[in-house]
Amino acid sequence: MIKVIKLKRVAAVCIAAVLTISCAAAVSSERARTVSGEYIKWVDFTPTTSALRQALEIDIKSHDSDTPVGWIELLAYAACKNGGKFAGGKDKYITQLYERIQNAEDIEVITSDMKYYSYFYEAYSAVLSGYVGYNEDGEYGVLVRSPFAAGYYYSHFDDFGVARSYGYKRKHLGHDMMGSVGTPIMAVEGGRIEALGWNQYGGWRVGIRSDDGRRYYYYAHLRKDKPFAEGLREGDTVKAGQLIGYLGMTGYSSKENVNNINTPHLHFGIQLIFDESQKDGVNQIWIDCYQIINFLEKYRAKV
Repeated sequence: MIKVIKLKRVAAVCIAAVLTISCAAAVSSERARTVSGEYIKWVDFTPTTSALRQALEIDIKSHDSDTPVGWIELLAYAACKNGGKFAGGKDKYITQLYERIQNAEDIEVITSDMKYYSYFYEAYSAVLSGYVGYNEDGEYGVLVRSPFAAGYYYSHFDDFGVARSYGYKRKHLGHDMMGSVGTPIMAVEGGRIEALGWNQYGGWRVGIRSDDGRRYYYYAHLRKDKPFAEGLREGDTVKAGQLIGYLGMTGYSSKENVNNINTPHLHFGIQLIFDESQKDGVNQIWIDCYQIINFLEKYRAKV
């Protein structure tokens, strides 16, 4: 029943203000095409770590009940009520929606007069749709992992949008995690390796596309001389929590295998793709990963 409701709701996606949304792209796993040529061109992902964990707990708790509710629905509803902003601590609107559904209210009816619900649901689905589900053992829960292996120290702060000047003036469209050279770096989500090699800005880097095509994960500034996990090749399929490389300080050089980064760190980025033209062209969407990294801290893979 919940799947039918989701499909109906997604099929009702509307165009909101300056953001255009493709109804076809919302329900298609093939992100390369849209029916109308319209698609989301901007996402400001603002749920806090506490909101993510609160919604996840309800999702898992209610999953096998008579009134299941997904964490994306909870977060999209709260975003509408909060004007797209989340405060610290538990979110009252996440609790409110859960209680209303527990009282047998229909989520489609609840959200029918919420102008931006379809936008938030589609946008948050693009960020989180591969994060929760059934694992290989048939257990329902979190499928993704932190980019840092278990037992390895890192420090970080929210540096998304900070100015960068190498090459040209631009904004930092990722998240830096400071650590020691050689720290094992793990795949956050399973998918296909689309890029592996040298980049003038990112040094040795890996780019992985999620299985549904919606997310592109970028891991940069990997270690000099031995940046990647042994045997890793472009085109390979990886799983969440699989070793993909080692932290370093390469980059900022047109010459390969050069350490021109002052501080060893992982540059981690998540790009959202609603239309294939966004991947390497205009209207690229990179989101602030700080709260996601905090959320993933509880899910670190061992090596």
